[in-house]
Amino acid sequence: MEAPRVAVLMTSHNRCADTLAALDALTAQRGLPPGTRVRAHLVDAGSTDGTPEAVRRAHPGVQVTVVGPDVYWGHGMRLASRNSRAAGSPEPSHQLWLHTGVRLAPDALAQLLDTSRKFADRAVIVGAVRHDGATTYSGRRGHSLALVEPSGRPEPCDTYNGHVVLLPWAVRERVGDIDKVFRHGMGDYDHGFRARRAGVAAHVAPRHVGDCPAGPAAALHGSREPGIGVREALRRRTSPRELPVRPWWVYCWRHTGVRAPVLMVSPYVTTVVRALAASRAAP
Repeated sequence: MEAPRVAVLMTSHNRCADTLAALDALTAQRGLPPGTRVRAHLVDAGSTDGTPEAVRRAHPGVQVTVVGPDVYWGHGMRLASRNSRAAGSPEPSHQLWLHTGVRLAPDALAQLLDTSRKFADRAVIVGAVRHDGATTYSGRRGHSLALVEPSGRPEPCDTYNGHVVLLPWAVRERVGDIDKVFRHGMGDYDHGFRARRAGVAAHVAPRHVGDCPAGPAAALHGSREPGIGVREALRRRTSPRELPVRPWWVYCWRHTGVRAPVLMVSPYVTTVVRALAASRAAP
């Protein structure tokens, strides 16, 4: 059996310590098949905290590409994928999406590759991560997109968070990259649903593959920040970091069926109502 060649796709923006820690954990992987080659392709979105320079010093084998600060996660991952494909022959046997907030367990990549082999390298393999004992990111299932908990065996899922995702090359060629319409969020969920429609199954690996805290509480920042007013709340709600209008509408039309018209407008209506209520309640 040919040794795996894994292209690791990452993006960063002013998260120097996190990025270095994620790469340290990636470098420390053990139990891999003999001859496995791993190369990370990092797209840095205009960091001002020295991330590119620090990565080049600590991990000289990482391909670092610096772009502007207007490149968000989804766009950055597309660029990282392009860079991995242009890196020369031979092409990778797998791509691994890896979020900079993830600290992989020492056997994480070995577990992902082993699970992939169980499906003849024809399925998406998702790595669940946890923090303080609770699963934070994983595969997703059902209308509510509930987190899929590892069970000791591969668990099917409908779509996935993009924090740790292994794509065998045949899968990547069939499904493609994150769609360019999703510059930041939603692109991972859309990718999972597109994989399913293309006849590609997705499974969560049997055990957690690392640690990653959940994002900050939405009530303390963004469109839900108290006292910001209706106009500012709606501006933040439609920004790239939350639910920009066109990507959200595309996502709804593709994946929510008859519920699409209501779901498309409901987040914006809810934001306006919440902000109005808060302004009226203010002393």
